[in-house]
Amino acid sequence: MITHTALLVRDYDEAIDFYVRALGFELREDSPRADGGRWVVVGPRDGGAGLLLARPGKPEQLARVGDQTGGRVGWFLQTADFAGDHRRMLAAGVRFLEEPRTEPYGTVAVFADLYGNRWDLIQPSTSGAATTP
Repeated sequence: MITHTALLVRDYDEAIDFYVRALGFELREDSPRADGGRWVVVGPRDGGAGLLLARPGKPEQLARVGDQTGGRVGWFLQTADFAGDHRRMLAAGVRFLEEPRTEPYGTVAVFADLYGNRWDLIQPSTSGAATTP
């Protein structure tokens, strides 16, 4: 079972604000570390794997903030209410990079997080196909 995925962020507090306020995630943990950093985990309120928000420790890591996947969609946020979540996220200032579209696997739209990483907001089709390409 995968429990966390690390996501490089410039600042813990601005990242917490975005993921909790704009995406509706919950703050699961925010603990100080001996090295002066923090162990910060956010994730969807309905469970599943969390994101470990990690500040870069090296210049080459800092260069990857916002481009961890080379411009590809790297994260997939599944919803049971695409229209409602899309509307709520737009109101919270989330930047969608395209209009919602319907694919064989469901309704989807690509959005950018506060650093520019690409995500899919997706509601799987009722035919049972829950995977994306």
